[in-house]
Amino acid sequence: MALKSFFPGSKISRKSDFEIKWTHTVKPTPLSECYTLLLHYKKGEGAKVYVVSPKPLQLAKGKTRLPHVYSHAEQRLCLYYPNDDEWNSSMLYIKTLIPWACEWLMHYEIWVGTGEWKGGGIEHNENPDENEKSE
Repeated sequence: MALKSFFPGSKISRKSDFEIKWTHTVKPTPLSECYTLLLHYKKGEGAKVYVVSPKPLQLAKGKTRLPHVYSHAEQRLCLYYPNDDEWNSSMLYIKTLIPWACEWLMHYEIWVGTGEWKGGGIEHNENPDENEKSE
């Protein structure tokens, strides 16, 4: 209910009580482009957030991959460190994952302009299978 309340134009689909997909277009700052996000939560697999549009995301000059993602091809964002319990399913998406995704996009736009990732985070493998073992 919180998702529909805060994002009335969003698309929400549920397969069961244990799986939800939320899609919505966001604009991280007044000067930002618009991005369509997909948040997919499945019990036992955690929450994953993707940029579905634009696809592919523009790269910074001289770069060949997106920074701080679990998957470059899927544009799956790295928003929290699972081993530090920074997020769990009891937390509201509207107060955690969605603002974190918008913050990631703001840092992404700075990275496109400068080539430097200023968003912090922990370096990790891009291979989602290896990273998900700790989720």
